[in-house]
Amino acid sequence: MAIDRFTTPLYGIAEAAGYLAIPASTFTSWAFGYRRRQRDGRAIRAEPVITATRAERPNEASVPFIGLAEGYALAAFRQAGVPLQRIRPAIDALQRELGLEHALASRRLFTDGAEVLYDYAEHVGDDSARELVVVRNNQRVFTEIVQNYLRRVHFAHDGYAEVITLPQYRVAEVTIDARHAFGRPRFARGGAKIEDAIDLFRAGEPVDVVAEEYGLTRDEIEDVLRVATRTAA
Repeated sequence: MAIDRFTTPLYGIAEAAGYLAIPASTFTSWAFGYRRRQRDGRAIRAEPVITATRAERPNEASVPFIGLAEGYALAAFRQAGVPLQRIRPAIDALQRELGLEHALASRRLFTDGAEVLYDYAEHVGDDSARELVVVRNNQRVFTEIVQNYLRRVHFAHDGYAEVITLPQYRVAEVTIDARHAFGRPRFARGGAKIEDAIDLFRAGEPVDVVAEEYGLTRDEIEDVLRVATRTAA
């Protein structure tokens, strides 16, 4: 099956949220927007900000790789301490100024995004967008937290994300690449799917045996098991 990373649904909402280490409710609001009624009776509506389709059944795949990449950028902003509802207008400005349909998943977010957000913040007096950008050596760059996220994205020749290194692992390097294993997380070293290693451990094999089976270290396997246990909880 040929996978189009812009359109082929690969991940369920909860699954995608788990990969990015964010609540499923947060990813849902990013993917489908929300409508909430305030105490004074006024309704607040927010539009979707990442690429996804409505699934017909629970846990059915609805998010393509590019939607996961867009969510990854938003997770970086969230990790920097800025709630999405406060920076939605800045994201709109980012998409508009970069002139790209999937600006959050583009190389230009990394190269030009900080400049765009800084100019937007100065123009409208938006402190939320300004919190994502610092001035260093007379250049406007993303804060270190955001930079650390964006450095883990590899971009294809078309300028859009192709490989993502997941943020929640401390020892193992775990990547997602739509070209391999239907976009399931894999160890960067050796290429084994992390779910295969986890399944082998759950089948009763000791950690050292699992590590030897996949040519990895004990620390790498324990790191993956730590994240899997936390996600399941």
